[in-house]
Amino acid sequence: MVKAIAAVVVLLLPHLGCSFQPALRSAVLVQSPTPSSTRLITTTEATVTAGDWYGDAENANGDRLFEPIGRGIIRDYKARLPLMVSDIKDGLNVQCLAATMFLFFACLAPAIGFGSLFNVATDGAIGVMEMVSSTAFCGIAYALTSAQPLTIIGSTGPVLAFVATVYQLAVSLNLPFLPLYAWTGLWTSGILFASAITSGSNLVKYLTRFTDEIFSTLISAIFVVEAFSDVAGTFSNPASTFTKALLTAAFATTTYTMAGALKGLRKSSFFTRRIRNTISNFGPAIGVVSATLLARWARISQGAAVAGLPSLAMPTTFATTSGRPWLVPLLDLPMWARWGAFLPALMATVLLFLDQNITVRLVNNPRWKMEKGRRKGNVLDGMHADMMVVSILTAIQSVLGIPWLVAATVRSLSHVGALSKYDSNGKVVGTIEQRVTGVAIHSLIACCVLFSKPRQLLTNVPLSVLMGLFLYLGTSSLPGNEMWERIVGLIKDPTVAPKERWTDKVPRNTVNLFTGIQVACLAATFWLKESKIGVLFPIVIALLAPIRFGLEKSGIVKKEYMDVLDEE
Repeated sequence: MVKAIAAVVVLLLPHLGCSFQPALRSAVLVQSPTPSSTRLITTTEATVTAGDWYGDAENANGDRLFEPIGRGIIRDYKARLPLMVSDIKDGLNVQCLAATMFLFFACLAPAIGFGSLFNVATDGAIGVMEMVSSTAFCGIAYALTSAQPLTIIGSTGPVLAFVATVYQLAVSLNLPFLPLYAWTGLWTSGILFASAITSGSNLVKYLTRFTDEIFSTLISAIFVVEAFSDVAGTFSNPASTFTKALLTAAFATTTYTMAGALKGLRKSSFFTRRIRNTISNFGPAIGVVSATLLARWARISQGAAVAGLPSLAMPTTFATTSGRPWLVPLLDLPMWARWGAFLPALMATVLLFLDQNITVRLVNNPRWKMEKGRRKGNVLDGMHADMMVVSILTAIQSVLGIPWLVAATVRSLSHVGALSKYDSNGKVVGTIEQRVTGVAIHSLIACCVLFSKPRQLLTNVPLSVLMGLFLYLGTSSLPGNEMWERIVGLIKDPTVAPKERWTDKVPRNTVNLFTGIQVACLAATFWLKESKIGVLFPIVIALLAPIRFGLEKSGIVKKEYMDVLDEE
């Protein structure tokens, strides 16, 4: 009888709001299904049983699409918040310092670039200061409160395209843009919050490596194309000279080459292992600083007229681009338009939901060997809490009239890569999971917003140097992407090429067909993003999952081959 009562107490404690602490009791005797025997349940097992209230055992792999209100968020924070102290301690080392220096430039440059594009798209309603401010302060908040702090949030091309569409809608309806933008964002925030508290991010379980690889390759391609087009554009720009165009290409190449070469030093036999790893970690930062010093030497020795190149530029004062108040006048929008903003908010929700969750899924990939607050092989951990944070930030950004931010794929993967630990063969053996770098990166950006001295220093960094960094960001996230490996494999001699995990399991023709379909999907999404209907980009990304399952159901790719090529 006592044994039965003990078992019931273990199961009921969580429902009564109590916790089953190891210090209270070391073990509980429970009657086994066989009447003649008993079994000893340790406190660890009891905690797992108690975890059912949080959905740990009940929904360990996202088997239930939607969960009771708040259960996914509680599970995420219950797993991660107790590690807050270690999240700080683990970030106090040289590798995290190197990652901070690298990602500072990698996050600031896109923020300024997107800010300039927002300025054009909204006729000055949202500009560089709004973009950089949103990146800095919301980035700090996300790094401190998210369940997956290695994710970097930022603006994306689809978000820019959507905001431009909202602006055109406001003009056509003769409505004030910022109030319409704010109400659209508030509706979006509400829908995202509802999805967070009901664990809507479990929808991501329908995505597979097929979608991940296309999305990751797409974002990498965007960075690479942007870098090449910017550098090539200087050769045809009437305002530039041939000498300046050559210098632009030279400094971009210097940054990219030096960053890549030093990053690869880790696998060489030079110096000691510790020195190799340290130089490798600082490789991108060294590339940026070295190319910047070369550019400064050229400008001083040859004169600005000959060797002066465009550089980073930020507003001189902390104020909105148009001089408006920071708070958006919400009541300036007619009542019918406030309710009508729900319709564009539906599209914005799809856009932010997919951008956020696909990127976090890539960050959570088991190949990074993360352990904090995670269940083995589970890519959903942290998504619900992070979606709640994004929804709250979206509401704040909307009221302030600053850009919405979501998980930025290339910056996030570069952040994880910069914090990864490697063995002597160059394979990832772990990742430094902490919050210090995320806070430090965005605090440095905040200093550039609030203080004049940092802004003056940034004027010494040519845009061509940052284009080289963009090229490095785009290419450095490709290794480990099996779609990219198969694309390269198309031009390799199979008789001498190293064997991949699918080589002896899947016919080469099937591998090429599968890769060709992925490339076609990549080309279609890239074309759509650059077209006038780029706002529909997230819908096409969502359709990649049905396409993948269609390939299997139709027999185009046999199930046994699909299980190998699309293995998680």
